[in-house]
Amino acid sequence: MLDSTIKIRLASPQDAHRIAAMSRDLIEQGLGWSWKDERVLRSIRDKDTNVAVACDASMPVGFGIMKYKEEEGHLMLFAVRDSHRRRGIGSTLMAWFERTALVAGIGVIRLEARLANGEARAFYHRLGYAEIKIVRGYYCGVESAVRLAKDLWA
Repeated sequence: MLDSTIKIRLASPQDAHRIAAMSRDLIEQGLGWSWKDERVLRSIRDKDTNVAVACDASMPVGFGIMKYKEEEGHLMLFAVRDSHRRRGIGSTLMAWFERTALVAGIGVIRLEARLANGEARAFYHRLGYAEIKIVRGYYCGVESAVRLAKDLWA
């Protein structure tokens, strides 16, 4: 059950720096840093993208960036701070994205995770995501990814 101090909301431009820093520290380590403030800010302003943050009081402790196409959503980034994991934040944030996708008429969500990231892969499996493909060198030619998907209409 989610702690009552955690609130999920759409990100504002003021959140861009903290989201970019979480991406650098929690997702992009060892790969270079491509999701800097400006790129996150473009996503926040993009009408085809939702950027959501999970906040403990006013401090973002998790976030996700989902880009929508006609029939599918692509979860581009997703992370929860180590200090806040295993408290239901990630599951609640993913449920928020799934509900939003369904309201928009989107039936499939796709995402990638590092092949070596067993914790992330297990998390997505628990939420009903299936591994559909391994993509060699997906991350900057350095690390492979596993592509996962979930049919929300199934």
